[in-house]
Amino acid sequence: MIRLTFCFAVRGPRFLSYRQSSDHLSSVGRHLSIGKTQFFFNRMQSGDASAASGLYTPPAVCTPSLQQLSQSAARFNLDIDEAELKQYQDVIKEALVSYQRVDQMTEPIPVVKWPRTPGWRPEPEDNPHNAWYWRTEITGASTGKLHGKTVAMKDTVAVAGVPMMCGSHIMEGYVPEYDATIVTRILDAGGTIKGKSVCEDLCLSGDSFTSVTGPVLNAHDRTRSAGGSSSGSATLLALEQVDMATGGDQGGSIRIPAAWSGVVGLKPTYGLVPYTGCVPLEITLDHVGPMARTVHDVALMLEVIAGYDNGLDPRQPANLTVPEYTTQLTGNLSGIRVGLLKEGFGNEWAEADVDELVRAQAHRLTSAGAVVEDMSVPLHYPDASHIYNVINEGCLETGIKGNGLGVGWKGFYPTSMLDAIAKGYRTRANDMPPTGKFTYLLYDCITTNYGTRFYAKGQNLSRLLTQAYNQAFSSHDVIIMPTIPFKATKLPNKDISISEICRTALSFRQMSNVCPTNLTGHPAISINAGFSHGLPVGMMIVGRHFDDATVLKVAHAFEKIRDS
Repeated sequence: MIRLTFCFAVRGPRFLSYRQSSDHLSSVGRHLSIGKTQFFFNRMQSGDASAASGLYTPPAVCTPSLQQLSQSAARFNLDIDEAELKQYQDVIKEALVSYQRVDQMTEPIPVVKWPRTPGWRPEPEDNPHNAWYWRTEITGASTGKLHGKTVAMKDTVAVAGVPMMCGSHIMEGYVPEYDATIVTRILDAGGTIKGKSVCEDLCLSGDSFTSVTGPVLNAHDRTRSAGGSSSGSATLLALEQVDMATGGDQGGSIRIPAAWSGVVGLKPTYGLVPYTGCVPLEITLDHVGPMARTVHDVALMLEVIAGYDNGLDPRQPANLTVPEYTTQLTGNLSGIRVGLLKEGFGNEWAEADVDELVRAQAHRLTSAGAVVEDMSVPLHYPDASHIYNVINEGCLETGIKGNGLGVGWKGFYPTSMLDAIAKGYRTRANDMPPTGKFTYLLYDCITTNYGTRFYAKGQNLSRLLTQAYNQAFSSHDVIIMPTIPFKATKLPNKDISISEICRTALSFRQMSNVCPTNLTGHPAISINAGFSHGLPVGMMIVGRHFDDATVLKVAHAFEKIRDS
């Protein structure tokens, strides 16, 4: 048996190197000392990038052939003859010395503090809803806010020494050597990580049938979807197999499964919770947040995982403060103005019972002192969904061409994850899900023909949407609408076509109310409004930037009213 063990001692910067042996995996106390690093600038021309004598070292990067250079030139419409290419090849060879030196240097990696074993893949009989990808038993501190709480981590969140596949053959076999920041914070607070929850294939689905490990079944009706892409997390919570879970949300992927599974899921304000060590899709859309059965547990988990990550996540402002959200869950909504968003109700896919239940339940907040009234943000629907679809073009550059990370930002780049994704795309591209192939084909054709003009215009238009919401929040503290306009749908049968997979998994229908706040970054929570025909109905509460406390306060007050 392979045993994994991690070193506890830390000094200096919050980084350690990491290595693996056949017997154990342990963090190693090497520290980066910039002042003592020798860069050998003066030896670049000779090709000697180390202080060692002239011993052979395999090259980190191969010198491109003339054929490769010719192909590169053609892609950029450069007319360069072979003689000129040879000159460029000679200069390129000299430049590769820097790549050799960088490859030899030890990069800083977030520390792994808490010991664990690799865990195990659960047997089908122990996983009847297919919600677990991997089981673990990782215990943290003996005291803390989460002591005694069990947690499932969405399988986009790196847990060192534990397999991570993001629901996809593309990442199958990858084992990260680092913990995501939220993993460390959960363990530091005394939480116990019980395993990795199934997510949709590359997270490109708002439904729950695309993961290569099989469909995740709804806890209330096994024939129906649990929602995606944080499908496993929501189902495990609904089945009471864990107390808390993490979800990721680029277009509703926390709130959709929370709604269809009858649990609570918060997409925090953009940047409030560090995304460090999680698999990105599009850096301006990425959110990670807490899920639980109660608002109190969501608030408690948020207290633990929120906060600045010392510059490792570029999504975060440096002046973040994290209040004690749980102390503000008083049930008293005196002075709170609630807006029922006109455009969030009654679209062409809306089910009347969903609209009626959410509207009726929202009006019950008046019993806690709130004022509830109708209001409007015309850009919310359908234009916000169109803007979102165009901005989602960024998934091509970050998630696919950028091998999950992209370029152009400061922070922690998990290079082992990048390598795993790059190798996956090179060797198993045909194993991408239909939603991934659709994403690639659509956005590659658009960018080939038109550049990134539409993406840029979409980002500019998202600022108008943000301003429209902010204007609404000048007169209302929160905005309420159905999370999804309809109840959980039936899981498809095995004969579903490629086009139907894409239409179902990437539908406007599920995302019409949830994706706008991924564009604007406002906090939004889904809470169960009640049941209709035996299925849960989600109610979404949206608030001002970094006023997650009020969103939680209103959700908690409703929870008390609902359960009284």
